[in-house]
Amino acid sequence: MKTRSLFQIILLAVFGSLGVAGVLIFAFAVGGGNTASTIGKVVIWGTFDKSAMQSVLDTAMRDNQDLQQVSYVQKTEATYEQDLSNALAQVQGPDLFILRSDYALKDEPKVIPITYEELSRVQFQNIFAEAANPYLGKSGIIAIPFAVDPLVLYWNRDILSSAGYAVPPAYWDDVPRVSEKITQRDQSGGIQRATIAFGTYRNIENAKAILSALLMQADIPITTVRSDGTIAAALTQETGGSSSAADDALRFYTEFADPSQSDYSWSGSMQGARAAFAAGDLALYVGFASEAPLIASMNPNLNAAIAALPQLRGAARTSDFGRAYAFAVPRASGNPIGAKAVAALLDSATTSAAIARSLGISSALRKVLADPVSGNAAIFNQMTIITRIWSDPDPTQTDPLFRAMIEDTVSGASPLSQALQRAGQQMSQIISGEQ
Repeated sequence: MKTRSLFQIILLAVFGSLGVAGVLIFAFAVGGGNTASTIGKVVIWGTFDKSAMQSVLDTAMRDNQDLQQVSYVQKTEATYEQDLSNALAQVQGPDLFILRSDYALKDEPKVIPITYEELSRVQFQNIFAEAANPYLGKSGIIAIPFAVDPLVLYWNRDILSSAGYAVPPAYWDDVPRVSEKITQRDQSGGIQRATIAFGTYRNIENAKAILSALLMQADIPITTVRSDGTIAAALTQETGGSSSAADDALRFYTEFADPSQSDYSWSGSMQGARAAFAAGDLALYVGFASEAPLIASMNPNLNAAIAALPQLRGAARTSDFGRAYAFAVPRASGNPIGAKAVAALLDSATTSAAIARSLGISSALRKVLADPVSGNAAIFNQMTIITRIWSDPDPTQTDPLFRAMIEDTVSGASPLSQALQRAGQQMSQIISGEQ
């Protein structure tokens, strides 16, 4: 029988249950009781708040002395990718770094994968939520997922109640009617109070994620994964007949920025969507679960709540979009074995749940998502369970693609179908350049 690798033993022990038995198996696997010296110094890079991550690490260290030499460095999100690439090129980077799902394929060449002999695709999908699938690479698992940040609906209680609504819309086809009742304009047609921030790109922080959610709820794949692990563009148009579901998704998103529509509710001249919501000038804001603390800090007196993302009425399945996060071991790591061990230990059910709580998002582990929780955490878990994330070949190239698709449609520079066809063609070109 083939001998299992060190990491496979570690991983199976951790995922089985990181209790006394799991720790003992781990200790035996690395060669006895002196596991701290075996793991050694491991530096983790990420963009999450240092105090939140350090709090989890401190607790984990108290429970497991093997983690005493593990440290976390918070990096600036805007320059994270560049800083990471530069540091790894100079062999001065971290031993472990946090990899966001939309950068998984782009950064795959930088990491040491977990082979499918160590952990099969089926095992991976049984352990982790579907949102973690972008980490399934061509030659192995790119990184070990630990958290998911789903899209949710933030709603202003005061605005909706003043219009006679006790709860926010649960279906997208209710939003236009709500918009007609809530949106307020001045005599010149300028929007004074908006219902929902849809239709533009520049002043909507999550425009790409929102349109991705609408497309995937309509069962329109943006990319697909072939049997050999490579990806292909899938944002194509139906030929002939009535407009496609992709047309309908793009039309729905952009119509809220069309002054000729009765549900006109947003324009490119307005402030950012998040700021508008925090200021009490926007009734509905689609944002990530992780934005809740920021919104609260922007306006502590805002009478707001969080709800599930609206769905398509009559759809065969409910769906959401979000971001996943995972621990990746760079090829330039000075301590890859220790880094793999730390990643496995931090992704135990207990620690993964603690990280999720500390960051205000959800765990990526199905076992943790099955545990009962209350309040906003219950909504976050509910959305995480139905979150699907398309494999993005390179956000630095696909972000402009989404911007052009939205802005060309709103400006009238391109018909809906043409904007979508061009986006599909550009996606194919981006992918062909990557593979």
